[in-house]
Amino acid sequence: MSGTLFIIQTTLPRSWEEFEIGSFSQLLIEAGAACVQRTQIHSMYSWADTLHSDSEWSLEIKVSSSKKDTVLLKIEELHPDDTPQLLHWEVQASQGYADWTQIDRK
Repeated sequence: MSGTLFIIQTTLPRSWEEFEIGSFSQLLIEAGAACVQRTQIHSMYSWADTLHSDSEWSLEIKVSSSKKDTVLLKIEELHPDDTPQLLHWEVQASQGYADWTQIDRK
């Protein structure tokens, strides 16, 4: 048996220190995210007709369908970029894990 939840993905500047990423993640959990995983990555992208290659933080956020919009709004509110990467998709998870994402953490 499986349940449904959402994964939200975003990036943050590598210049942010670990405590800043932790604070950002905590605010997302307070907004309703069940889990925030962070990883250091390297991205190459075109922005304003210029090629960039930067180190960044990648955040993968697990959230229930009922909290998804609240968490997306919180990311937009807190994010330092004018156009942050905000990707989200519905996934199937074990029923126990999906149920855990539904817990009200407030």
